[in-house]
Amino acid sequence: MSAHATKHPFHMVSPSPWPVVGSFSALVTAIGAVMYFHKIPVFGMENLGVFKIVPGLAMIIFTMAMWWRDVIRESIVEHAHTEETSHGLRLGMALFIASEVMFFVAFFWAFFHNALGFSTDTLQWPPQGIVPLDAWELPFFNTVILLTSGGTVTRAHIFIERGDNKAAARWTFLTAALGALFLSLQAFEYSHASFKLTDGVYPSTFYLATGFHGFHVFVGTIFLFVCGVRAAKNQFTPHKHIGFQAAAWYWHFVDVVWLFLFVWVYWLLGLPVRTFGG
Repeated sequence: MSAHATKHPFHMVSPSPWPVVGSFSALVTAIGAVMYFHKIPVFGMENLGVFKIVPGLAMIIFTMAMWWRDVIRESIVEHAHTEETSHGLRLGMALFIASEVMFFVAFFWAFFHNALGFSTDTLQWPPQGIVPLDAWELPFFNTVILLTSGGTVTRAHIFIERGDNKAAARWTFLTAALGALFLSLQAFEYSHASFKLTDGVYPSTFYLATGFHGFHVFVGTIFLFVCGVRAAKNQFTPHKHIGFQAAAWYWHFVDVVWLFLFVWVYWLLGLPVRTFGG
């Protein structure tokens, strides 16, 4: 037997530059965000605004694209995704989503800590001078859009399991389009809000929670678009479509987080005005 013969079913990943490139990209994004929030000039230029974050985000998107390209190549070209490897990929995605749940728990707790009267610095909620957004206007329409997108991505999954990649591609692209519509309406909502990020504890917790959710929708939309392209190229089979499964799980996670945001942040705890003792 050859000394180089594979003695196990697992995929040994070739050395990849993307973990370190991704880490560096996240660092650049964080530095840009700090400079944006504190209005620190960049090379003497003081009016760059949000563009200070753009280089880091562009690097992150580039890293995502190249890393996904390599993973797809491992599956389609190298046929390296054995059943054991596929199980590991699914488990990794599940653990990633679990870590994302805890990420949002931190934001929700920061909001609840003040909204439910646990903070001694908050005498009423929303704080005086803050006019919350009406949950039954744009937030409600966005809820309908995301719930609809959950149905369309499930429909795409059904077609993949039937072996109809062309129909799956159409439903996947429709889901990505609904994600883009959601982001457009949220950007419109932000532009018409009566409060800014720096106006106190309510705006900061509100924008961090809903803004990071919007970022996840952005990532999920790209994820689904890539899956739509792959489905159009007939790269999925009824028994092997881990990439699409990961995208669908991620999208359903985004849906659930938004329902929680809508019910608690926009609706029940966004109603004016509750006062606390003190």
